[in-house]
Amino acid sequence: MINENYLKLSESYLFADIAKRVQTFKAENPKADVISLGIGDVTQPLAPAVIEALHKATDEMAVASTFRGYGPERGYDFLREAIVEHDFRSRGIDIEADEVFVSDGAKSDTGNFQELLSAKCVVAVTDPVYPVYIDANTMAGREIVNLPCTAENGFVPKLPKRHVDVIYLCYPNNPTGTTLTREQLKMWVDYALANDALIFYDAAYEAYIQSEDVPHSIYEIEGAKACAVEFHSYSKTAGFTGIRCGYTVVPKTLKEPLNKLWNRRQSTKFNGTSYLAQRAAEAIYTPEGKTQTKATIAYYMENARMMREALTGMGFKVYGGIDAPYLWVSTPSKMTSWEFFDWMLHSAHVVCTPGVGFGAQGEGFVRLTAFGTHENTEKALRRINSKL
Repeated sequence: MINENYLKLSESYLFADIAKRVQTFKAENPKADVISLGIGDVTQPLAPAVIEALHKATDEMAVASTFRGYGPERGYDFLREAIVEHDFRSRGIDIEADEVFVSDGAKSDTGNFQELLSAKCVVAVTDPVYPVYIDANTMAGREIVNLPCTAENGFVPKLPKRHVDVIYLCYPNNPTGTTLTREQLKMWVDYALANDALIFYDAAYEAYIQSEDVPHSIYEIEGAKACAVEFHSYSKTAGFTGIRCGYTVVPKTLKEPLNKLWNRRQSTKFNGTSYLAQRAAEAIYTPEGKTQTKATIAYYMENARMMREALTGMGFKVYGGIDAPYLWVSTPSKMTSWEFFDWMLHSAHVVCTPGVGFGAQGEGFVRLTAFGTHENTEKALRRINSKL
């Protein structure tokens, strides 16, 4: 017998559907120059400090005295201590190294962490939402409560009207590119504390925050260490989509012993992130690495600025793109998300992501990403404008 919960999933993952449509179009139009502003993969090379660290670590693997085999399941001390110092203590947050678990990225951990929880837990997710949150809990057979995020409520979810046990929050948000202020995030921490709920906080895009009143970590909010697990990724922070490295913070002050349980789960089902990837991640925290990484983020955010200005000038309603590398764009003429996707692909040869793929409230929107090159971003904008 199989796990029948898997039969409740759609046949394929959203981005697989997009790839299939794009491949079909390219096969039928081999001369078309297709520009992707859809799937959020990066285009800029790794920082020189990261490349240097990778080379050094590779050389170490060629010498018996410095060769590394299996690493510690929580991650190497050198990286976890760098994370604690630069991502938390520098912001006045008291996180300890044994509360940090290095992983191969936030997608894995946001999907896998739910394994620690009872199938009876009721899970709240924003709508629209990153599909992994829903799919992972559907696989486990949990009840899911949607929290609508619309233009009318400023894409700020309202507190659930019924009790929920788990709340997934992602800010800066994927897909809408919007954020929560400290006061808005405090509302969720207070709710979780008062209702014995657990927050899964996905902070994968915190490095893109520009505004002072937007928290980089949920642990900036008093009480959050008693009710929240936080997920981080180097994929967009430092271009690690091909390197694979991230980390999850599981405070020991949570009501249930999730720190111990997650360590038990990881030591059983995960063999750790490679030594090379962890040395590469460590290099991000050096003075040179910080400067170089910030320059790449600024490059992408310049794309976001260009896109916001150009699309707004074309008459589109545009959200996000200020503290995040994503723009949430309303489709014109009451077109559905997939209709606009097809129009963009066939008319302008530009790929976007249909908003409805992120949930019912995403209908009538598409997500654009700022991860292209300046040249391709400008070219795509010109094409869209010329076809309107």
